Amino acid sequence: MNLVVTNIKHLINVREKTELLRGAALAALPVIDDAYLEIKNGLISGYGAMKDIGKREATEGEEILNANQASVLPCWCDSHTHIVFAASREEEFVDKIKGATYAEIAAKGGGILNSARRLNEIDEQELFEQSWQRLSGLMQLGTGAIEIKSGYGLTVEGELKMLRVIKRLKEIAPIPVRATFLGAHTYPIAFKEDHKGYIDQIINQMLPRIAEEKLADYIDVFCEEGFFDPVETETICRAGMKIGLRPKIHANQLNLSGGTQLGVKLGALSVDHLETMDDDAIQALASSQTIGTLLPNAAFFLRMPFQPARALIDAGCAVALASDYNPGSSPSGNMNFVVSLACIQMKMLPSEAINAATLNGAFAMELQDELGSITTGKRANLVFTKEIPSIAYLPYSFGTNLVERAMINGKFI
Repeated sequence: MNLVVTNIKHLINVREKTELLRGAALAALPVIDDAYLEIKNGLISGYGAMKDIGKREATEGEEILNANQASVLPCWCDSHTHIVFAASREEEFVDKIKGATYAEIAAKGGGILNSARRLNEIDEQELFEQSWQRLSGLMQLGTGAIEIKSGYGLTVEGELKMLRVIKRLKEIAPIPVRATFLGAHTYPIAFKEDHKGYIDQIINQMLPRIAEEKLADYIDVFCEEGFFDPVETETICRAGMKIGLRPKIHANQLNLSGGTQLGVKLGALSVDHLETMDDDAIQALASSQTIGTLLPNAAFFLRMPFQPARALIDAGCAVALASDYNPGSSPSGNMNFVVSLACIQMKMLPSEAINAATLNGAFAMELQDELGSITTGKRANLVFTKEIPSIAYLPYSFGTNLVERAMINGKFI
């Protein structure tokens, strides 16, 4: 069944060409007011102004849907999540309220190690069912493509369990799912004083199994003081690159870790977090094709300074927005809130935030030819909003769910 959607108040992010957006181009958000949209076999097949379509009558095999002044935009492309986890960590949330720092919680076996312990205890089927429930909820909120990381196993079997769950999600989800191997999330207790031993395990035991079972698209490392230093990060990334895994690096979250410059050196697809940046890191990123993925949810939840989005954008960096959905530092995958935070706390324009969460987010998963804009031939993965007075109202009204319906491959979910 082909579909013609009429009476769209704002058709948002309409583009003939797909290009990674940076600088002034990030603020340009092409919109058709009072629009229609044509969908054929789950793909966008045409669009335009209502005045050009006239009184359209449905032909055989075609349905006409009146949008009744909803606005329509491409789905959110969430390029950084950890949604495969075994249990929430609200007890640490209380500790944070009482004043404990991220590092203090980690030092007493909390944080990532807490999630790793629970992950290794849970049955794979239960882990899959929990993760599918989370992913289904995110699709209802407008997420139409997602990247999911491992990193809570920290053992050979634990990491493989996570990646197998992600592979199963790929197989049943109607949206594109990208898998990232993040075995280098932290050092497990058994290797706390033997960093080389754990890195050898990643390279010689985990990566061969991942390659054999085709379990990952990318490799990631938490490049940070107290975790993996730049030399260790490069060693692990290059081992992953040998089996075809392109790097994505957790960089510059807590300190000037060198992760940004290393990511640029390695040709990483993205460097993610970037709460702590200086001029050298910003200029390195600006002069590269590496995307800076900003995760304001984590800064919000941890009460950390937000990423310097304006300095990054003004320097010419390509930036994306993602949720960092995880049980410890960002227990929400609501990309609508991410877009609001980007505007409220990082001073991004609504147009910049929407572009960063759609088209640039698609680039950060190498999905730009399928998703991220209203472009002929791309998937009809779309957000239909409630009637809104303007595009700026989306991030402005941060406490209201403005998603009326989400469409995946031309069908409402």
